[in-house]
Amino acid sequence: MATGDVSLACAAALIDELVASGMRHACVSPGSRSTPLALALERHAGVTVHVHLDERSSAFFAVGLAKALRRPVAVACTSGTAAAELFPAVIEASQARVPLFLLTGDRPPRLRGTGANQTIDQLRLFGAYPRAYLSPPVPGSGDDALAWRRIGREAVAASGGPQPGPVHINCSFEEPLVPTGLVVDVPERDTARVERSDRNPEPLAADVDRAARELSSARGVVVAGSNWWVAPGEVALLAQRLGWPLLAEPTSGLRRPEWALAAGQSLIASTAFVEAHRPDLVLQVGATPTTRASQAFVAAARRLLVVDLFHPDPDPERRATWRLAADPDRLASELVGRLQPLEPASGGWLASWQDADARARRAMDEVLDATDEPTELSLARDLAASVPEGGTLFVGNSTPVRDLDVAMAPRDGLQVVANRGASGIDGLVSTALGIATAGTGPTVALIGDLSLLYDAGALLWNGQRLLSDLLLVVPNNRGGAIFGSLDQRDLPERDRLFITPQDVDLAALSAAAGVGHVRLERTSDLANVVGEARAAGGIRVIEVPTPAERSRRQRIDVRAAVDIALAGH
Repeated sequence: MATGDVSLACAAALIDELVASGMRHACVSPGSRSTPLALALERHAGVTVHVHLDERSSAFFAVGLAKALRRPVAVACTSGTAAAELFPAVIEASQARVPLFLLTGDRPPRLRGTGANQTIDQLRLFGAYPRAYLSPPVPGSGDDALAWRRIGREAVAASGGPQPGPVHINCSFEEPLVPTGLVVDVPERDTARVERSDRNPEPLAADVDRAARELSSARGVVVAGSNWWVAPGEVALLAQRLGWPLLAEPTSGLRRPEWALAAGQSLIASTAFVEAHRPDLVLQVGATPTTRASQAFVAAARRLLVVDLFHPDPDPERRATWRLAADPDRLASELVGRLQPLEPASGGWLASWQDADARARRAMDEVLDATDEPTELSLARDLAASVPEGGTLFVGNSTPVRDLDVAMAPRDGLQVVANRGASGIDGLVSTALGIATAGTGPTVALIGDLSLLYDAGALLWNGQRLLSDLLLVVPNNRGGAIFGSLDQRDLPERDRLFITPQDVDLAALSAAAGVGHVRLERTSDLANVVGEARAAGGIRVIEVPTPAERSRRQRIDVRAAVDIALAGH
């Protein structure tokens, strides 16, 4: 068997094992050394291949696909700096618990450290971020395909468990890389069961007992952070059983009308309200809170119980009285069965929060509705309401995710997704494109202007190639306006070094990418513009001018209006 045929047989055995685990999609970037991997993926009937010029974009596209499908996705690339380009997405996937199979082509070990072309040290290239680093033997004979199958089984086992994540498989190949024929012999798959730990293990009985004692004797608040991997509905039922308000981030899956506060961020940003409604205990589930108001509220808790299984460290400041590594949904399910339903007469604590919440929501909406000029807060609120039933809203980092947390009204039929693992602005367009390609429903993205420009290559490459429908809604404040509200705002170098003003013509960029573009000048036109863009199909950019000063003044007005509404409450 020729070298190229042996390499393809080994790669095919590896891919077949990954497909058996549930992998259905792969993102491939062109390169010579990864030829056996690319051919094995393309020729496998169970794999849909997405080709990307830019490896960084390819990996973030895979993150979006994996999040939308809740399945592992493969990313394949050639050797050298091409492999290094995957690193930002590897970090995000690791931090956010997204299962990826990273298949990097490599030169044979004898060439490492010799200065050979396009050869770098790819051993453990991504450090501690992957769940495992695996290196199958250099294909030398057909018998090696069995070892490549075993590597596939190890990769599947490592990517699962309570904390899923990426696995790096570094694949060395000798030349020639091209097989002599279209068909090669691949050993049959061993159907023995792959051992993986339970993704959501049952909480320990002792922990359930202690949690029941802690929660039943306190007046508290439930704070739900980002949690894309599970849909923790039982946590909301637990809050109702306890008679506690639920402060749910949009990315928690719990910002629902029957469950969550409608203006929770505005409530806890009010010092007077928090002082008058200080809970005995805060139950935090999911990731670390996103906004400073939520972080301060959690940090000030008299007692803090953090329950999470999926995130790197949901209590980075070590504020928790008790940290419990458990699936919040399973723990809540156990507790609901043990706790007595709330007596009607004892609902004063929850009612006081709900009454204040209604006041704050009315005050906020009155300010947002007072002008038809687009602002970042009003755009976040109205866009969340405009996404069709069963759709996904992908929200970008920096200002958009925070504005959404403040302004989004609770609603059903919407999944909100964000890259909150490492919270970068790199790869946001690619991630949104990956979600849209998954075919799980209408997809809308809310990302800032700098985020769009940072990942503009993804738009240029996919604009005319991708058949998916995606609306990219871009509040354009012409720079990093978030630094106007951070400590850097008073530095004389603020604009040049931090805000980085930009004056890119987004209509021209969209035209160059072959995607649609519309400029939204009035907030009241948003629903119609979104409807027309969806009807037109394809990838479309909706640019919304949101001058930073206008949005800043409105945030101040909202804060003042809420304070007045809560005065004396």
